[in-house]
Amino acid sequence: MTGHEHRDDTGARFGMWLFLFTEVLLFGGLFILYAVYLHRYPREFVTAGAELNVWFGGGNTLVLLTSSLCVAISITALQRGSTVLCLRLLGVTLACAALFMVNKGFEWSAKIGHGIYPGSPHLLDLPPGEAVFFNIYYVTTGLHGLHVIIGAAVLTWTMVLIKKGRVNAQRWVMLENAGLYWHLVDLIWIFIFPLYYLILH
Repeated sequence: MTGHEHRDDTGARFGMWLFLFTEVLLFGGLFILYAVYLHRYPREFVTAGAELNVWFGGGNTLVLLTSSLCVAISITALQRGSTVLCLRLLGVTLACAALFMVNKGFEWSAKIGHGIYPGSPHLLDLPPGEAVFFNIYYVTTGLHGLHVIIGAAVLTWTMVLIKKGRVNAQRWVMLENAGLYWHLVDLIWIFIFPLYYLILH
């Protein structure tokens, strides 16, 4: 690796960590908002939280943990020159991302079918605390779902670059950065799952 390439890699890593920091601030603000309203409406949050399906949340947690493991191993595989194994592992990660979104779609559909969605007449008839819970729930999980889609797109593009040989055993920072983003997506869900699906039960 030349000195110019080393500087480029360092800059790419620094830029990614700076970007991840802004993402942490974004979701951190939502978690703080959640904590404030939980303190204000503890009973209503417990009642609303009981409406969420723990099995959907737990299943998606397992799916994302599996996907993160595959991404981590794919980076090692690429560094060792095992391009085919790397691509297969990234393919499993994308399958996990799709499964996560399908599960989330089923979960949201069930809630919407019961009239629980932002601005719905049923939600407006609920006690204020319960309405707040579901509004924050939809914003947080919706934003997280968007990040899952973006992460899957970045990983797909990285796979294209790997197939073209532009990301390889000597130049793998692109995959490392894509992996860091995916790990952040996973980490955010690790916070969402207990806050919405476990603590309130």
